[in-house]
Amino acid sequence: MKDKKVVVTGGLGFIGSHITEGLIENNEVTIIDDMSAGKLDNIKHLETENIDFIKGDITELNLKSIFDDKDYIFHEAAMASVPKSVEDPVKCNRINITGTLKVLVAAKDTDVKKVVLASSSAVYGDSQNMPLKEDEPLKPMSPYAVTKATGELYCNTFTDLYGLQTAALRYFNVFGQRQDPNSQYAAAIPNFIDKILKGERPVIYSDGEQSRDFIYIKNVVDANIKVCESNKTGIFNIGHGKKTTINELVKVINEVMETEVEPVYEDPRTGDIKHSLADVSKAKSFGFEPEDKFKDELRETVRWFAGGVKAK
Repeated sequence: MKDKKVVVTGGLGFIGSHITEGLIENNEVTIIDDMSAGKLDNIKHLETENIDFIKGDITELNLKSIFDDKDYIFHEAAMASVPKSVEDPVKCNRINITGTLKVLVAAKDTDVKKVVLASSSAVYGDSQNMPLKEDEPLKPMSPYAVTKATGELYCNTFTDLYGLQTAALRYFNVFGQRQDPNSQYAAAIPNFIDKILKGERPVIYSDGEQSRDFIYIKNVVDANIKVCESNKTGIFNIGHGKKTTINELVKVINEVMETEVEPVYEDPRTGDIKHSLADVSKAKSFGFEPEDKFKDELRETVRWFAGGVKAK
């Protein structure tokens, strides 16, 4: 993508800052972020002359004036914590549903060519039909998952009713640099790396044979840009299409970090799913092809968290 004017909502967050990084060299990027979770530190390494930062809440800003001369919208802003959504479903609804609706209305009313929505594999709930396909019946098990499913429906409706091109990307277990290991929604990889760096034993809930589909952040950025440049609309799984058990994950992290830390096993957590695996064949239609470099990707992630730790 070159010479475009784009907006990244939630552009100071983990995924949003990486999308900004992937676009900034050849495009003008406007970031909208209320800084409730995002950090300016996440873009401090970037040349800022092509970045316009607007601090504010997407439910309160005049988005139409912001979108007026923009080409594309990458909508990453959200309450991304399942526990927080359970604690305050009304706030989650306001941010994730009302916010998404406002983004879509503003895009429809301007010359925006496409909106790419960050959705989540959480919409599948505890479905056992692996690998998960986009036409699988949804079983959202939290207010967060409900809001993501609703955002997808709104995207489809705006495409069908108003002709606004939209794509909703169902992220699976994303990992990489700048992910917060201390957040309520911390993923296994940053949490395990952080624990081992501190000389602590990572905690595995259940027997560790539960599996996840881990996808590196740079592949997620690639998916966002490729679907945006394509004429594809609809819902797409964004995962690796490969399952890794939590026990296997700890083993590989130990190999990369040259450690032999044994995890602590605790009782399963209520609501945790046993397995998650994406069928990514639909996303291949716009050129999404994640590389099979899991250990290398973990190595890069470890280096960032450790600030240059020796990684085997």
